Amino acid sequence: MDWIIKTLHSSPELAIFLTLALGFAIGQIKIKGFGLGSVTGVLLMGVLVGQLGLDISPTVKSTFFLIFLFAVGYSVGPQFIHNLKKEGLPQIAFATIICVLCLGVTYAAAKVAGFDVGNAAGLLAGANTISAVIGVATDSINNLPMDAAQKQANINQIPVAYAVTYIFGTAGTAWFLSVLAPKLLGGNIVEQSKEYEQKLGGAITDDDPSLEYAYDGTTFRVVEADNEFFRTPRSVKEVEEMLLTKGWPIYVERIRNAQNEIIKDPEDSQLISKGDKIVLNGPIESLLPDEDFIGKEVVDLELLDFRSEALNVMVSNKEMVGTSLGDLKSRKERHGVIIRKIHRGSTEVPLLKEVTLERGDLVEIEGRKSDVDRFAKILGYAERPTTASDLLYVGLGIFLGGLLGSLTLRISNVPLSLSASGGVLILGILFGWLRSTHPTFGAIPQPAIWLMNNLGLNIFIAVVGITAGPNFVEGLKASGLSLFLAGVVVSLVPMIAGVYLGKYVFKFHNAITLGACAGSRVTTAALGAIQDATQSKVPALSYTTTYAVGNTLLIIWGVVIVLLMS
Repeated sequence: MDWIIKTLHSSPELAIFLTLALGFAIGQIKIKGFGLGSVTGVLLMGVLVGQLGLDISPTVKSTFFLIFLFAVGYSVGPQFIHNLKKEGLPQIAFATIICVLCLGVTYAAAKVAGFDVGNAAGLLAGANTISAVIGVATDSINNLPMDAAQKQANINQIPVAYAVTYIFGTAGTAWFLSVLAPKLLGGNIVEQSKEYEQKLGGAITDDDPSLEYAYDGTTFRVVEADNEFFRTPRSVKEVEEMLLTKGWPIYVERIRNAQNEIIKDPEDSQLISKGDKIVLNGPIESLLPDEDFIGKEVVDLELLDFRSEALNVMVSNKEMVGTSLGDLKSRKERHGVIIRKIHRGSTEVPLLKEVTLERGDLVEIEGRKSDVDRFAKILGYAERPTTASDLLYVGLGIFLGGLLGSLTLRISNVPLSLSASGGVLILGILFGWLRSTHPTFGAIPQPAIWLMNNLGLNIFIAVVGITAGPNFVEGLKASGLSLFLAGVVVSLVPMIAGVYLGKYVFKFHNAITLGACAGSRVTTAALGAIQDATQSKVPALSYTTTYAVGNTLLIIWGVVIVLLMS
């Protein structure tokens, strides 16, 4: 043990990775479905390792935090900027009001409780589950006109307040929005969500499957046309239209006729006679019952000898923006292609008829390679699988963001600045938006985004915990109970206001109100709980836009709360 401790003192960078490993292990433990999560786990393990009195360069912390902030901005940029239009303004306005309430309630609670600037910043970060505030507030405190010892004392209090308030900020908010809020809104939230799904083209009866499930996966089957429907020859178009009345699109991909000829790309006018074998392409949930309207399944490996492909496509064609999924099914260019999923930022949106495409959406499609390639050109830009990230784009964005954040305006001897972290966030948003409008450059694969987010944030948090470790326990003893109670107030008051604001002022549907509340507070755990409570993915429709706004404003509030409290 002595050897390990000496090694950590001589190579403190190893302590960071020890903290990461222990923190993720603790964060994965769940009791009755609830766990601390990786960030809180890493912070607590950092505090524990920090009792060894290790000295880690602050440059390490700053570097990884800037990487994290750029990834956050890059991810939310398309939704944040593209929704600055008429259709997205109500949700943007809602999220902005909620974020202002989060800041106002935090400031009021800190003043009433007599907290210093460090506790106030940690309260904002933990109660509103926005970990990035720790770094932004730290940068802002370092810019204040106070002595170094006082700055460090305030900075050390931020992780203390964060750790005390984060647990209720996450679990308490999820409980309120999934259990209590639906009761405040009134009515049966499950029935209300199903009714809203119907308006968006969702399921009404068992023989009218919703797009959400019918599009989830595709398969190819060979079926012999021996149904009475083929007593007289039928065209491909007639067969597909007949199948469409039974459910969601099924396509005729190939035909083997009586002369044993294989027709690889049949036209709409191509006739199918009784006894012909045809390859049907469609979602398994629709294809299995629809086979009965054609005939019986047979084995014909030669007829199935063609390539199929699953591909992610970014919606960048402005003509496709605003197109509903219901309209897409009738477009000739989409023939033979199944839509499996649509990701809007980090959220999967429900696949219902009246849901519309937005610029920057990532659409997962599947079908024959020729069909997929044709449809991908209509949607926008095909995201071919790659492991390469455009590090020129990343490096330039962080550098320019840092320059922007370094600009300082002094008012009454008070320095006003975004700080390097705020500037990098803004440039990340701009660069993410540019990528969605010009997708030929600036590619960062999703696994790389995940790594930048998680490794960047958690290494930053690990260093914060290790640095604050020696003073953490004293800070917790001094203000632990008051911080927890203040955290409950800061977490719940904006959410209670949001419930009534969405219902009576913005006139949102109840499920949309719940999703907007979760998004404005950037509480992903709450979204999952809400979807379980509503038995629907409808809340995700309002989560994406409000999440982009909330993630941006709440991080910037890290600068504002420091200025207000100082």
